[in-house]
Amino acid sequence: MKNKGRISVFFMIVIGLGLLIGMVTPGVAKGINLGLDLQGGFEVLYKVEPIDSDQEVTRDLMESTVRLLNDRVNKLGISEAVIDIEGEDRIRVQLAGVENQNQAREMLATTAKLTFRDVNDTVLLDGSDVKEGSAKQDFHPDTGAPIVTLQLKDADKFGDITSDLAKKSAGENLLVIWMDYQEGDSYEAEALKEDPKFVSAPGVSKPLYTTDVMIEGNFTVESAKYLAEIINSGSLPVNMTELFSTSVGAQFGEQALNDTVFAGVIGISIIFLFMVAVYRFPGIISVINLSVYIFLVLVIFEMLNGVLTLPGIAALILGVGMAVDANVITFERIKEELREGKSLIASFKAGTSNSLRAILDANITTLLAASVLFAFGTSSVKGFATMLIISIVVSFLTAVYGTRLLLQLWIKVKFLKNNPSWFGVNKSDVRDIKDSTEVPPQFLHKEWNVVDNRKKFFIITSVLVIIGAVSLVLFKLNPGIDFTSGSRIEIMAEQTLDSEKIEADLQELELDAKSIVLSGENNEIAVIRYEEIIEDDKIGELKSYFIDAYGIEPSVSVVSPIVGQELVKNALYALAIASVGMIIYVAFRFELFFAITTIIALLHDVFIMLAVFSIFRIEFDVTIVAAILTIIGYSINATIVTFDRIRENIQRRKKVVKTFKELASIVNTSIVQTMTRTVNTTITTIIAVFAFLFLGAEPIQGFGIALAVGLVAGTYSSLFLATQLWLVWRGKGIKEKPVDFRKKKRVEGPQV
Repeated sequence: MKNKGRISVFFMIVIGLGLLIGMVTPGVAKGINLGLDLQGGFEVLYKVEPIDSDQEVTRDLMESTVRLLNDRVNKLGISEAVIDIEGEDRIRVQLAGVENQNQAREMLATTAKLTFRDVNDTVLLDGSDVKEGSAKQDFHPDTGAPIVTLQLKDADKFGDITSDLAKKSAGENLLVIWMDYQEGDSYEAEALKEDPKFVSAPGVSKPLYTTDVMIEGNFTVESAKYLAEIINSGSLPVNMTELFSTSVGAQFGEQALNDTVFAGVIGISIIFLFMVAVYRFPGIISVINLSVYIFLVLVIFEMLNGVLTLPGIAALILGVGMAVDANVITFERIKEELREGKSLIASFKAGTSNSLRAILDANITTLLAASVLFAFGTSSVKGFATMLIISIVVSFLTAVYGTRLLLQLWIKVKFLKNNPSWFGVNKSDVRDIKDSTEVPPQFLHKEWNVVDNRKKFFIITSVLVIIGAVSLVLFKLNPGIDFTSGSRIEIMAEQTLDSEKIEADLQELELDAKSIVLSGENNEIAVIRYEEIIEDDKIGELKSYFIDAYGIEPSVSVVSPIVGQELVKNALYALAIASVGMIIYVAFRFELFFAITTIIALLHDVFIMLAVFSIFRIEFDVTIVAAILTIIGYSINATIVTFDRIRENIQRRKKVVKTFKELASIVNTSIVQTMTRTVNTTITTIIAVFAFLFLGAEPIQGFGIALAVGLVAGTYSSLFLATQLWLVWRGKGIKEKPVDFRKKKRVEGPQV
């Protein structure tokens, strides 16, 4: 009866969770804010500079600028704009879902300094003379043409100015109205142009003692409304220089979202099938908890008002691989105990207890990498890091406590107790518990002698490093726009594109591209690179041209050299800080020898990834920086699990290790014992990576390649490089300093 009660509780929990997920998920999914790469939009990073030499850019000045920008954005009808202050003199604006990106760029960038001048460019009136909020779009009483009307504060002042102008001869009696007059501008030069920079220049024939002013010009209703809104929003108290911008058309965003979600569903489904096929009943339990994990991550992300981007979805999918890792470690330890002939209950107790320490250490080190990524990343990378941090914490809780709670309700059930095959263990592999003969561990039913082949691994590693170094020295990396500055345009069409036609189109716009690369199944996507930064007005002209030609707005990215330099600097800082933090943690939890070899292994993984990008000329952009730090987390995760087993096997000895042969035997045993865990975790994570590499959106394919290479390199280094380096290094001084971890305290896991 007791077991029936436990099973009833299990089904009540599962049904309750299923109902909760089914009812809440649709609302949560709708409530999550999508980034501009998933719904289209515009992002720009500005450098804030003082208007004159007497002004100082303070925090209060930055905040007042942000308030003015928010007011302008609200006039565009955008309710979910993200405007953040970055550092001492940067403001980043993200407008997801904005329809008219050209108008948004113009409204944000314009300082909106309204001035009334004479033909000699002398200031007669400025924005401080205008009543706040008085500007509005109207129609000319005689011609019916759209105009802008506003009210001045002082009728006498305006009367005196117009009186002086009226006394001048024709052509000299003009009241020239400017928006954002800049030093070097002149009425004389602009009047000769077909499209002058000043708004209008009406002649004044008599004094006008009034507060009502009418601005005429070549307006449409929309442009007149736009000018009125700009005037009402007030002039910015600073100058803003654009350092970086990117715009994504709505069609690009919609396709990216659909592709990535589809890839996620396929990837996660394959992972679920893999877990059930390999681990049988525990695999079913892990599927339940992985579903809860995904649900909780989305709920928490939505509660934090996070903005979900393509890298964020990638982090969620990769988080599934990490959550699987904790389950795999636990299940493998339970299977080991079952093979020793222990009962299911005893195996569960020992397996859950022995696995907790490795899971804890692996998650903390990965969390360190994610935290550094958040601290030094840009906006989209921060979104990835946020999702990764949430994923790590939630996966730890669901895997350590959720999976074990549900398994605990079943381990006393008779058909499970007497059938180890339900846990993926063949009865023929179960030993008699009374048999004390030491049996070497096996992987794929075969004994492996890894340590005796360490010289081969060192040679293989050396060859790979030399090839990579030669490629990096001769060919270097193929830097993307994020690191080289310039402009990048991506065109998507419903038909096959022709690079020669696109080149001819660009020449009509007086734009000569550095390169035009076609991609997609039918060459329906074109990526155009420029070494120079395209001017704002040219961007608008270019977008209009290609919208007319292909019916879809292209995506445009513009980066200044300053941003590229800072990205490189921040990436190096992040790598250095993450490495130092991990050395300190691993040295504290293990020993300094482990810490140093761990860092060597993860630097090896990063180097191999960079070498692959260099050899195959894959574009290296800012998302690859996120991939590098993710690789660091994954690499150290796998290495920590192997080192933890070495430490555990040394602790089980009754005496310290005094000879190289003893140490080599322990290391080899530990490697083979963790091989299944390492390989299975890599397989599940690579399933997720391959899913969005082959099925996901094009912008994160480079990210996927980096992760795939890093995962393979990390598996190799954790099993065959880091352990061998530690063995050689530690083994040399073993006579002077015997290996002894017996004083280290174990972390006990939840018990039944």
